Amino acid sequence: MTRRRGPLFWVTMGVLSLVFVGPLLLVLLTSLKSQGEARSVPPTYLPSEWTARAYDVLFFQDDASPVVRWFANSLLAASLHAILVVTVCAMAGYALARLEFPFKRAIFAMIIATLFVPGFIFLMPNFIILDRLGWLDTIWALVVPGAAGAFGVFFMRQFFLGLPKELEESARLDGAGPFRTFASIVLPNARPALVTLGVLSFLTNWNDFIWPIYVLFSPERLTLPAGLSRLQGAYTIDYPVVMAGAMLAAIPVLALYVFVQRYVIEGVASSGVKG
Repeated sequence: MTRRRGPLFWVTMGVLSLVFVGPLLLVLLTSLKSQGEARSVPPTYLPSEWTARAYDVLFFQDDASPVVRWFANSLLAASLHAILVVTVCAMAGYALARLEFPFKRAIFAMIIATLFVPGFIFLMPNFIILDRLGWLDTIWALVVPGAAGAFGVFFMRQFFLGLPKELEESARLDGAGPFRTFASIVLPNARPALVTLGVLSFLTNWNDFIWPIYVLFSPERLTLPAGLSRLQGAYTIDYPVVMAGAMLAAIPVLALYVFVQRYVIEGVASSGVKG
């Protein structure tokens, strides 16, 4: 018998929905206002005159701000970064969860210790490494750093610890080697965790602002968050255009939420702290 939810539950859900959806709706409405109305005091909520001028400026009139190119750069960099993170962290997490080798606990402790180090400390070392590799002002400067992040390794290790060992033992009895077992048995059962880690890695890379500005020098190679900062003038700000850019940046995030929310919830619920 299902428990009926009272009015208080629905009121609470409505308030929480408004808190999270309200800012996004305000951004959308502002992008559809005229420049004068967007700067009016007191502010208006609904546009008195609906206009798509901001999107026209964003996509067709501002040659100095190639927003579509920035969007493509962000999409490509975030996708490649997510694939690389999932690949590296899945292998490292499985090794730490199942394989036996010298100093395994010490290595895992060192990996976890890096979680307590502020990320800004790694800016200069990573910059020097990329400079030596000749990757500055290229897409690889956005894709490779952080691919073996401690959180991803820890997340996948915890998930693999929760998988029944009998699945792998039965595969070995059938003659499967370690790599075949990992690829054919372990990874298919780890799909929720892999999707969750991929989504988190994609969003982290997509929303990154400081690092792209730090390593990219050509305007046409900027990512969307870094490029949108160029839409703000020195003395005036075209708020509808800026909000139109913010809406463009929100599209992949909303799409990921719609299509993979079930896997993310399942992956987080299955990756509790064990072992």
